[in-house]
Amino acid sequence: MPGFLLNAGSTVICAHGGQAKPTLPNPRVRVMGMPVVTQPPPYVVAGCANPPPPANVGPCLTGVWVLAALRVKVMGMPVLLQDSQAICAPTGTPLTIVLTQMRVKGM
Repeated sequence: MPGFLLNAGSTVICAHGGQAKPTLPNPRVRVMGMPVVTQPPPYVVAGCANPPPPANVGPCLTGVWVLAALRVKVMGMPVLLQDSQAICAPTGTPLTIVLTQMRVKGM
């Protein structure tokens, strides 16, 4: 499905409210002045409220994207879209895309 592209300024959170940021945005393509984000590099999560063991498995540390654009690529890697999906480690919960740039759409 078409959706807005994610850039380095997009707001992404884990299921427990932690802020997720890209580890390696692509500097060659910019949307609204910020680098776009592609699929292979993970996101890092900070501020996750999930309790540590033995109460639970601990806070979300990284998020790996499993679904990205099918048609739009940057340097051979699929870009992340508003409807892309990710799984956090070690909890297995999803990342939620809250806010993206609103100018460029992809499929």
